[in-house]
Amino acid sequence: MTAASKIERQRSHFNAIAERYEAGRQEVNHRRIKALIWQAARPFLAPLAGRRLAMLEAMCGYAEGCEIAGEHLGLDCEYHGFDYSDVIVAEMTRRLGEGKVWQADATSYVPPAEAYDFMLLIGGLHHVPDHAGAVVRQLAQGLKPGGFFVNFEPTSGNRLFKAVREAIYRRNPIFDEATERAFAVGELKGFFAEAGLEEVKTFFPGLIAYTLYYNPYAFPLLNRGGEKWVDFCFAIDRLVMHSWLGRVLSFATVSIWRKRD
Repeated sequence: MTAASKIERQRSHFNAIAERYEAGRQEVNHRRIKALIWQAARPFLAPLAGRRLAMLEAMCGYAEGCEIAGEHLGLDCEYHGFDYSDVIVAEMTRRLGEGKVWQADATSYVPPAEAYDFMLLIGGLHHVPDHAGAVVRQLAQGLKPGGFFVNFEPTSGNRLFKAVREAIYRRNPIFDEATERAFAVGELKGFFAEAGLEEVKTFFPGLIAYTLYYNPYAFPLLNRGGEKWVDFCFAIDRLVMHSWLGRVLSFATVSIWRKRD
């Protein structure tokens, strides 16, 4: 399969699951675990607080970064985003107005130089694994000196979990095994370091609460209990998510990067 055909396959795949995806992202337990994860990231973005920021969400989907930035990270942002899905872009243009979201292929898109104070990329790189390093390098060109780039991505911390994820990708129709691949943590961090960005913080929230509640549209049988159960599980996760053990056991990684002045 060629690189171009993989990208088109991803676009068609996401268009096909878009409604199911959005419905899952509105589920109560998902919204709770998402809030807890991003609230844990908030202290490390303190240098951005208190001023108006130009923000770009890459591979934005339903523009959840708009809510994350304002409600969970406490940032005042002028939001912009792009996605390759024509279905998503049409819908988000209807909701947000013209010019806020546009269609672009992340593997070739280069933002205006030093145009943004804050970039957010949630679960996008594993959809373009053959181009992930280039995507990060290109996006980093659009970051102002001193600007922050935040990434949340599926990762594999050990061989067993890697095998489990690959089996899920083969069997669960929400995923497309032919075009998606999660990264080892070191591989993922390398994309950002090679783009010249400075690591601020990396932590590993892809533990119990994430496994049970982050993807209810993909794993509905795991989504049991209410928000108190989410809080309880995340309280356990907090004990290890900043440690080497969290790195080994986590299915996902949050990394925060800064462009040097």
